[in-house]
Amino acid sequence: MSNTKRTKVMGMLFIAIPTLLILLFYFYPMLRSFLLSLQSGMGVNLSWVGFANYRRLLADPVFKQAFSNTLIFLIFQVPIMVVLAMFFAVLLNQKALKLRGLFRTIVYLPSVTSLVAYSLVFKYLFSNSGIINQFLMSLSIIDSPILWLSDPVLSKIVIIIAITWRWTGYNMIFFLSALQNIDPGIYEAADIDGANSVQQFFKITAPLLKPVILFTSVTSTIGTLQLFDETMNITQGGPGNATLTVSQYIYDLSFKYTPDFGYASAVSFVIAVVIIVLSALQMKVGNRND
Repeated sequence: MSNTKRTKVMGMLFIAIPTLLILLFYFYPMLRSFLLSLQSGMGVNLSWVGFANYRRLLADPVFKQAFSNTLIFLIFQVPIMVVLAMFFAVLLNQKALKLRGLFRTIVYLPSVTSLVAYSLVFKYLFSNSGIINQFLMSLSIIDSPILWLSDPVLSKIVIIIAITWRWTGYNMIFFLSALQNIDPGIYEAADIDGANSVQQFFKITAPLLKPVILFTSVTSTIGTLQLFDETMNITQGGPGNATLTVSQYIYDLSFKYTPDFGYASAVSFVIAVVIIVLSALQMKVGNRND
């Protein structure tokens, strides 16, 4: 075998092995899950029901509640987090700022903490006798503890605060990386032209950060639609399913209630389609703006 043929064969082998693994561990489970969504029953006693599980979704009040809760978290949390991440990145990219490394570490540190650990910390912070209520009462702002985790609206706010605290630093790293790749000469030219810092941000920084804004928006959207740990550990989906997310509902259908893996698979595919559609819309809007 010639060296050229040997190189081609080796190249095909290197491609074939990871392709086989991807098909085996990604696409095959997806196919099996889709087939499972067309069945109903527990364990091995499954019966073929076609698209009955998908029709069931349209009349399922718990799914509608979980889906609306997830959308609320998405609509409020993602824009807040992206704006905060960009703000901290611009602030901590200033060369005149001392101890920049320390401040960057402080902002980024929450993103490497354990999901369960930080969720439990927030649960105790906002409990009836938690630090937040004690602090507000010590300042005479409130007379009695606020029921943060027992109120449908306040419990959602707690979840949004927790997610934002956890992931802002993670997204800040992407903005910092992009800012450091911008040619300083652009800002020097803007200074000569008399542009102030606000004008430079909206005319130079923000337009050049559009790819990163799009990337963080898409990844944050995907992450929020898959939200599970925070609601599971802080509120357990309560009160009265006020913070129940789609991912937690899938878990409940599979392991908490009477196991219904077929219906849980149907819910999973619906949320997967929603993720694909929203991501495609964001990509289309971002490319059109460019």
